[in-house]
Amino acid sequence: MANKGLHHLGLATHDMDATLAFYEDILGFETRVCDLMQPQAGGTIRHAFLDAGNGELIAFMECTDVPGIPNDFDTGLNRGLGIQGGVVHFAFRVDDESELLSKREELAGKGVNVTEVVDHGWCQSIYFHDPNHLQLEFCYLSREFGEDLLADRASTEWRALS
Repeated sequence: MANKGLHHLGLATHDMDATLAFYEDILGFETRVCDLMQPQAGGTIRHAFLDAGNGELIAFMECTDVPGIPNDFDTGLNRGLGIQGGVVHFAFRVDDESELLSKREELAGKGVNVTEVVDHGWCQSIYFHDPNHLQLEFCYLSREFGEDLLADRASTEWRALS
């Protein structure tokens, strides 16, 4: 069966208004669908889908008084899992270094705390957080995938970590 990409990535928020303002006004995503769900168990869920590009969506749910869903869970994922940094994070694609630098400048200009460019050897990235404490990234491939990158998978050091 062929992989066809992501339909949507579902995430949580405690503040849908701040989340939509960030993704629409700061990142420039367009909201495609907003719906309101009322589970049989009670409470309400506001659900919004934003266009992340290439027909792929990022969705947020804001649960209010839904049994079994605490009001204070960590929407940023990493802290709730007891891990530091951005082990769990989401990367959005840009085409090249110029676009990455432009995104960095735009984010900084809008008051977002964004890192300098990080060179991973095969891609370059910038990192920042959304209002839900999710670590986000803009990234581009700085070199093509090839056998030299796959060769690292066979190394003794890499295998020892698995």
